[in-house]
Amino acid sequence: MAAVPSSIVTRNMADFAEQTGNMYMSVAVISKRANQISVKLKEELNSKLAEFATTVDNLEEVFENREQIEISKYYERLPKPTNLAIEEFLEGKVYVRKPDEETQEDINL
Repeated sequence: MAAVPSSIVTRNMADFAEQTGNMYMSVAVISKRANQISVKLKEELNSKLAEFATTVDNLEEVFENREQIEISKYYERLPKPTNLAIEEFLEGKVYVRKPDEETQEDINL
């Protein structure tokens, strides 16, 4: 029997609906959070790789490329943004704001 990759996890869909009352809203929130994490990680990676941007070709560049490769490998080994967002959501670390309900409450006051 083949080993199951660690990125594949069976989830109880009721856990997703618990926080928002709607599974689809929960998935939308997780998706938005995953996009935020992805953008943040991409900005970090690009800023670190920008240090290696040079127009000079010399022997030192070979050693710098090794450092650049190590940085890239580090970011490749990080958990996927979707997995991070799911964990944050299920642990209650993501604030969910429902603007429609806030507006409705303001009207009723």
